[in-house]
Amino acid sequence: MALMVLHIAKLCVGVSEVEELESWIEDARAGRDELSHTTRMFPKRKDEIVPGGSLYWVVRGLILCRQPIADLVPVTDAEGIARCRIDFEPKIVLVRPTPRRAFQGWRYLEAKDAPPDLPRGGLGKGLPEKMRRELAELGLL
Repeated sequence: MALMVLHIAKLCVGVSEVEELESWIEDARAGRDELSHTTRMFPKRKDEIVPGGSLYWVVRGLILCRQPIADLVPVTDAEGIARCRIDFEPKIVLVRPTPRRAFQGWRYLEAKDAPPDLPRGGLGKGLPEKMRRELAELGLL
């Protein structure tokens, strides 16, 4: 029996708009930053996440986008503590804005519970984030 793809949800601390994440990707492409994020705990269900899983970013209380996960790599930090480096594909995919309460660390997100992608170039694409948020709150996006 084939496993369903599993995703991860995580708060995007210090980011207030998706455009900041897109800027981070541009910095990584230019060699000014890495296209990865290190987190404390390593997922026990890695084989369900890679390949095919994404990290769904929660920005100011809403899941607004996802970033495909390229790999989950065990690493050790400078203090000798085991961590997980999440390597990403260089793209951000907008999703239907979905409310999500604050939490610490990351959470598994089953594929059936993941918000759907917004159509490419469709509703929501190119709109200012504030407007996307307001439309989502009204149930129009």
